Amino acid sequence: MNCLRRPGSIKQFFRCFSSSEMSAPVPPSQPLSEKSTTGLPSKLSTEMSAQVPLPKVSLSEISVTNPVSRLSLSVPTTSAESSPASSITQSEPSTAGHPQLTIQEARDTLMEMVGKHIESMLPDEESSETGHSIFENIPKKQDGLPVRSLKDSYREVVIPLGSNPELRIHYVNFYKGIRYGRILEDLDTFAELICYTHNRRGDSPKSPLSTVTALVDRIVLGKDIISAASDIKLTGNVTWVGTTSMEVTMEVHQVVNGQWQKMINARFLMVARNPVTGGPAAVNPLKPNGPEEEQIFMKGEANKAIRQNMANKSLLKTPPDESERLIIHNLFLETIDQSSSTFKIRIKPENSVWMEDAGLKNVIVCHPQQRNLYNKIFGGYLMRKALELAVANAALYCKVYPKIKVVHDICFKKPVEIGSLLFLSSQIVYTEGSLIQVKVLAEVVNQTVGNPETTNNFHFTFDCGLENMPQVKPRTYAESMLYLDGKRHCES
Repeated sequence: MNCLRRPGSIKQFFRCFSSSEMSAPVPPSQPLSEKSTTGLPSKLSTEMSAQVPLPKVSLSEISVTNPVSRLSLSVPTTSAESSPASSITQSEPSTAGHPQLTIQEARDTLMEMVGKHIESMLPDEESSETGHSIFENIPKKQDGLPVRSLKDSYREVVIPLGSNPELRIHYVNFYKGIRYGRILEDLDTFAELICYTHNRRGDSPKSPLSTVTALVDRIVLGKDIISAASDIKLTGNVTWVGTTSMEVTMEVHQVVNGQWQKMINARFLMVARNPVTGGPAAVNPLKPNGPEEEQIFMKGEANKAIRQNMANKSLLKTPPDESERLIIHNLFLETIDQSSSTFKIRIKPENSVWMEDAGLKNVIVCHPQQRNLYNKIFGGYLMRKALELAVANAALYCKVYPKIKVVHDICFKKPVEIGSLLFLSSQIVYTEGSLIQVKVLAEVVNQTVGNPETTNNFHFTFDCGLENMPQVKPRTYAESMLYLDGKRHCES
């Protein structure tokens, strides 16, 4: 369900859907496999990576009208082709002690580590693990915790698309390319696995901590397009830790011309919580081993400083700088009628689109099928749905399916509860040449209360490949701030 023109409020948003549309039945999907072996959402997603002419379809066909049911796949064990795997950390840690897993095995391992078998759990059910001794006396400081090296948390996971046709069908898009949103889901699961590996204590296979995604710092896609017909390998490890937070750096690899090639770089910030109290919990310290690991760790410190600097310069806290004020004023001058001698008459420049006309919206009912290990809506699922909406928005804007280039600064402000109404608002906030910057705002509404609360902000950079693409223009001061924020993200 979506509206091309942005409603002014949640209530107005509801009015743009007819009662017949809200209640119309949707034909069920026909998955090749109906086996369900995990409570974790299958890591699947959606997006377009190659420039393909936009087919002529109605808005209702393009929009995501209903949430996609999660498919829990039973994936047979497979091993990727033997080849040296390079970690994004630029080192080659040993995989001794951590066997290479399939993505399905990674989900099963996560459930064993967390100690909850959520397949039969409903949101109001209690876990029998909460009284277990591993949850007692969880420290808030790192004193006495086992010290880890970068190599200790190194893991490899294979998505066996080349050997598992049943799995492949859920990763392929309509023109036989990869659905990048599915990769985002898998990266979120993989980051969790790496963090739990880093924080193992003693001989128990179960972890005393809850680990959640706080921020997707940056995901950069390479020039090569990932194939949906070949195995994909994820590699990564913890590259920096604070007291309660961890930076996880990952790579996505695929065989190109007989060798594993790096296709995607990804950096997530994870935080540890006490599963009983919900408060912060200390993570195992990280000690670099040698000058190369020391350099990697220091880069993590630099990334932390960059994040803090960006937060301090947020346009929600500080005014635009002098150069940005000049940009806004010039944009204003471009959109007034100079001959009228008034500021009130606004005109749209040639080959441009008002920002208010470059949005798309969607609403999703949050069902328990999309829950994570902690009975909240899975963060990877939220990323996939936001990316789907952003791609549809950009495709409608430039009339071709754009290529996703960068995913950055996805902030998880609060968890999304099962049963909430999730409102996704996509907005094209900045354009430069063939580049499109899209911001997606996620808000949840409790049906009994009705007040929307922001849970996530998503930022995506696309390249449509068009030399004469229409440029977006703000009309109000609020839209001008969105424009500057989009410019900062696009140029970062």
